[in-house]
Amino acid sequence: MDYVSALIPPIVMAVAFTALIVTMVKSQGGANKSKEDAAVDAALAANAEAERPAPERQTS
Repeated sequence: MDYVSALIPPIVMAVAFTALIVTMVKSQGGANKSKEDAAVDAALAANAEAERPAPERQTS
């Protein structure tokens, strides 16, 4: 019976990992794809804007 208790954790992890991958693949695309893409694009644009250095002011 030791071999059964030794095999249970890897089997449970394999099933959980497979379920995670299936869920990720199924959630790609679909009706909300454009909304998700727009949200990612907005976040990337905000990040790029925050990283841009401020222009230096010249005093005359």
